[in-house]
Amino acid sequence: MEESSTLERLRQDARDELSALIELRCRLGEDPWVFLPDLPSVDEQVVATLREERMHSDEWGRARARAYHPAAHEGEVARFEYELLRGIALDHPDLSAAVWSVLDRVPTAW
Repeated sequence: MEESSTLERLRQDARDELSALIELRCRLGEDPWVFLPDLPSVDEQVVATLREERMHSDEWGRARARAYHPAAHEGEVARFEYELLRGIALDHPDLSAAVWSVLDRVPTAW
């Protein structure tokens, strides 16, 4: 039960952030028909938040250090990001579509 309430809180935070961003960009005179398709979905925002939390957790610290080490092989960052996002998809099956959407959108290195 606690996990679902945390997920709902993250979704509400994402809705609030996206709403504020849309309002700001409209106030600045930007055309919403132009910028709205490029904004992440609420669930993609949640995935980004979960990714950031995991990225800086002790559990992922060693893997992160290896992946982002200057002497790391070229594909280490991509493999690290894939495993990080895969873990989110496994822990939160209802976010799976958003996880893979985020994975498709991100460059090799964040």
